Amino acid sequence: MTVEPITVETKPIQGQKPGTSGLRKKTRVFKESHFLENYVQSIFDGIGGIEGKTLVLGGDGRHFNDRAAQVILRMAAANGARRVIVGQEALLSTPAASHLIRKRGTDGGLILSASHNPGGPDADFGLKYNTPNGGPAPESVTDKIYAATQGLTRYRILEAQDVDLTSPGLQHLGDMEIEVVDPVADYAMLMEEIFDFDAIRGLLSDGFRLRFDAMHAVTGPYAVEILENRLGAASGSVVNATPSPDFGGGHPDPNPIWARDLVAAMMSDDAPDFGAASDGDGDRNMIMGRGVYVTPSDSLALLAAHAHLAPAYKDGLKGVARSMPTSGAVDRVARSKGIDCYETPTGWKFFGNLLDAGRATLCGEESAGTGSDHVREKDGLWAVLLWLNILAATRKSVAELLREHWTEHGRNYYSRHDYEDVESDKANALIDGLRGKLSQLPGQSFAGLTVEGADEFSYDDPVDGSRASAQGLRISFTGGERVVFRLSGTGTAGATLRVYLEALEIDPDKLAEDPQEALAPVIAAADEIAGIRAQTGRDAPDVIT
Repeated sequence: MTVEPITVETKPIQGQKPGTSGLRKKTRVFKESHFLENYVQSIFDGIGGIEGKTLVLGGDGRHFNDRAAQVILRMAAANGARRVIVGQEALLSTPAASHLIRKRGTDGGLILSASHNPGGPDADFGLKYNTPNGGPAPESVTDKIYAATQGLTRYRILEAQDVDLTSPGLQHLGDMEIEVVDPVADYAMLMEEIFDFDAIRGLLSDGFRLRFDAMHAVTGPYAVEILENRLGAASGSVVNATPSPDFGGGHPDPNPIWARDLVAAMMSDDAPDFGAASDGDGDRNMIMGRGVYVTPSDSLALLAAHAHLAPAYKDGLKGVARSMPTSGAVDRVARSKGIDCYETPTGWKFFGNLLDAGRATLCGEESAGTGSDHVREKDGLWAVLLWLNILAATRKSVAELLREHWTEHGRNYYSRHDYEDVESDKANALIDGLRGKLSQLPGQSFAGLTVEGADEFSYDDPVDGSRASAQGLRISFTGGERVVFRLSGTGTAGATLRVYLEALEIDPDKLAEDPQEALAPVIAAADEIAGIRAQTGRDAPDVIT
């Protein structure tokens, strides 16, 4: 292929500071002149250049995924990369990309995704760099990338025709080798190594029915291959399995609001035994049983309690970790097993050091992300398979497993209230005002609850000693209740105020209440303390999970 490298003069573009998982903006912003190219060059410069290096490239198939992949390939070649391993049709789930980076020993990878955010010309797009361990770049790296955006004067790109990404095989773009790979094969092989596929096949062959909603996103091909082709689930068990640039016009966030069709199916008279969903790039999960929804916090705790039933974890867990807003349910499991439990800031990159150091095996976030040391990302389909492995080994229903778990460990009633697209000044004023009075709260009572402690969470990494500050405002009450306030770092417009609500219940007669009713005093106290309605003008949250 005849190509010509060129250097394009440019200047810094504001708004290119990476968030908790890369850079996310409206798709139309990424399409603006030089925007994508500037950011890609800043990634390359920020990591010390890519001359002679090998990278992985793929994404979730959302609108602009294909065009952005071609730009990145031409820029990688112009910047001297030796090889890029790219998923067929430029598709790779985020956990599959993490696995490919680790398996092939590459110098990292670029993942095209805005995760659970909607896709389309008027929706969202994203790009993040994952380091050679397969995980999201830590702040020490993203700070260098951001610094590069601020001083950029040029980017390098080849003038060339599009690369054919439709079939696996080797190609060349200038002096750079491009290896197009089946995006599913390596990942499916890894899952077979981790789980007891024979036991799961046995469960499914005995009439156990499942429904997996891929939400028109990237896990569709993975789920069809693994659940239907390799494990023998009935054809059609995977629904919405074809990735779509706009996710079928939906919102690929696996929660009861956006996966309402799955919820309706699982609450029906003829419900399958097990239901699950994943998100845009395949790193999140939602778990349901017949007539029951499993919160991500409960799912993490139950998986920690039973992980030894899967072959890869038969010797037990080295430790567990959760993000600070996630409920304390997994902490109670860790104490019962005598293993360490780490509380980290939100963002999967904070788990990476713990996993690399062998301090944790299982990690999870309340935002529907769970994973283990098999990759350095959360992994939606992995979580589904671990649940199926546990169900196959115990031959108990999801509801039975939950009831037994709560009876043994207590139930952490939990909910997250999201106030979306709040005007940024109002959201910041609310947080700043609350921050300013934290020290005055202990001893005061709100909605019948007495504050025991209040602080702003900071995290000292036990592996590298780094410190992450301003990671969320925490208020705990004398009865074991807790509320956390955070502004989300994953949106692309305004600000999302997240309010996390929790109450521990150990009375065996009170383990089956409606979570919103059980949490009513905490909800009232949270609003009274922070003045949510008064500050935002919102009468109710936009999303309750």
